[in-house]
Amino acid sequence: MPPGVSVDETETTEVDLSDERQVRGATQLPIPTGYKLLVALPEVSNETEGGLIKPESAIELERVATVCGYVVSMGGDAYSDEERFPSGAYCGVGDWVVIRAFSGTRIKVHGQEFRLINDDSVEATVEDPQGVERA
Repeated sequence: MPPGVSVDETETTEVDLSDERQVRGATQLPIPTGYKLLVALPEVSNETEGGLIKPESAIELERVATVCGYVVSMGGDAYSDEERFPSGAYCGVGDWVVIRAFSGTRIKVHGQEFRLINDDSVEATVEDPQGVERA
């Protein structure tokens, strides 16, 4: 499932998050500063794999505690400290990353949730975020 952004709550328009300019223009996303990364969170399904409807409390917990996101953009100082990151950046724009649960500043833009996280909050990168969930 490719990442998408709902531009309008009444109209679902998929936006390719790999094109940062398109995302910024379509959603008026904030530009991260300093050591921050802007991470888009995947949409949370309102059904289980078996087709049961999840209660709203379970959906909200899944949103808040998510551990996977898509790096949309990075602040100018992200991963610039060679002492802290001697091997270089942990990730780049366009990567799916595993982040610490409950980390960062939560924001919504046109109904899509994003997080502003510190560069050192990235724990790993993953090729396919489907199936990655908090244990």
